[in-house]
Amino acid sequence: MPKFFVEPHQIKDNLIQVIGEDAKHIKTVLRSREGEEITLCDGLGTDYFCRIASLEEGVTAEVLSSEPCQSEPKTKITLYQGLPKADKMELIIQKCVELGVDRIVAVSTERCIVKLDKKEEKKLDRWQKIAEAAAKQSGRGKIPEIAPKVLRFSEALAEAKNLSGAIIPYEKEEYRGIRSFVEGFAGNEVGVFIGPEGGFTEEEIQGAKDAGVLPVTLGKRILRTETAGMTAIAILLYELG
Repeated sequence: MPKFFVEPHQIKDNLIQVIGEDAKHIKTVLRSREGEEITLCDGLGTDYFCRIASLEEGVTAEVLSSEPCQSEPKTKITLYQGLPKADKMELIIQKCVELGVDRIVAVSTERCIVKLDKKEEKKLDRWQKIAEAAAKQSGRGKIPEIAPKVLRFSEALAEAKNLSGAIIPYEKEEYRGIRSFVEGFAGNEVGVFIGPEGGFTEEEIQGAKDAGVLPVTLGKRILRTETAGMTAIAILLYELG
C-alpha cells in the first residue's frame, strides 16, 4: 500500500488532506481512484490507514484506522558524516535512512576535500528531499532530519555530548568493537562519527576521546566512508533495537 507523509495540521477529525507533490503523485503517477486505500503518516510515529474520499483540490482521505508505526527503532542514532567527495553523501543518506538512522549531520573535518560554501543551502535542501524519499520507500514513521548547517568537527563533538553515548570507528583501534560499547550502554541516543575518504587525523581522534567519544573497530578490513556508517548503524540497531 502506498505511503505518504503529512503534517499534523493536515489531519482534521476523520479526514486528512494531502497536498502538493504528494497529491500530484497519487493522482497522476499512481493514478489512484476514489475508494482506493493508502497509508499516511504524521511524521511523529503514527500511521493512518485511509480510503481516498475525493481527488478534488488535492487528495482527501478518510481515516479507517490508525496505529503506532512499527518500523521506527527505539534507539535514536545521529550520524555525524565527514563530507565525502562527489555524490557519495546522497547514497549515504538514502541507505542510512532505510536502515533506521534518526538524524544526519554533515561535518567538515581536516581531511575533507569538499567545501560546500555557497552551495550549502541548496545541497542541504536536496539531501533532505532524498531523506524524505527514502523514508517513504522504506516505510519509516518519520522523516529523519538533515541538520540545517554543516558543522565543524569541534561543533559536532560538542553537540554529541548531549547524547547518551557516541562512537568513532577508527582503523587503529584493535580491541574495542561495537558490541563492547553496547554491553556498557544504557541510553537510547547514540552518535556515530564517520570520517571522509582520508579518515580522521590523530588530533581529531584525540579530541573525540577527550569529548567522551569511544573509538571502535569495524573489523580487520578498511571500509570506505560510504560503507562505514551503514555498517556501524546496522550493527548498533541489531544489538540495541
